[in-house]
Amino acid sequence: MSPTTPDYLPLLPLVELADCSAQLPRPTMASIVSQEVRVFRVPDDASDTAECSARFGIPLEDGANTIVLRFKKESREQSAAIVALADRRIDVNGAVRRALGAQRVSFAPREWATEQCGMEYGGVTAFGLPRDWPILIDTRVMERTRIVMGAGVRSLKLLLRPSTLLTLPNASVHDLLKT
Repeated sequence: MSPTTPDYLPLLPLVELADCSAQLPRPTMASIVSQEVRVFRVPDDASDTAECSARFGIPLEDGANTIVLRFKKESREQSAAIVALADRRIDVNGAVRRALGAQRVSFAPREWATEQCGMEYGGVTAFGLPRDWPILIDTRVMERTRIVMGAGVRSLKLLLRPSTLLTLPNASVHDLLKT
C-alpha cells in the first residue's frame, strides 16, 4: 500500500483472495481477480455499513454502497446500479434519472435484485453485476483515496481505490447528489 494507506488498514482482518474465493459469487470473483482489491472478513453483527465503520474505524465517507435500480427508458424496463458514499443522499428522481436518460427510476425490489445479481442482500457490489447494466458512480466516490464496499456476500468486504470501479463494463461517473 502507498503512503496514503488508510489508518484503519491494520485493523482489518484481511484474507487472501484464494482463501475466500469459494464464498464470493462467481461473477464477483471473476471481476476482481485481476484487480488491486483487498478482501476482509466481517462478522455478522458488523456487516451493515454503519456497524462495519464503527467496528473497524472506517470513516463513513470511505464506505461505498451499491444500489440496484430499475428504470424505464424508451418503453423498456431496464436495470442499473449506482455506487455512492454511505454518508450521502442520492437524487434518484433527478440526477440519476437524467444520467440514465430514463422516464422513470425506482429502487429494485429486494428479492428481484438479489436474484438478478446472484448476491446477498446487504452485500451487493458493483463487481460481478450483469455486463449490460449501467453502473453510475457518484463523483464523490472518485475523490476518496480508498473505499470499502460489499463483496457480494455479507461476511466479506472489499477495500480498493475508487479508480478500480472504472474498469467495470458500462461504468461512468456522474454528480448524483441531492441538492
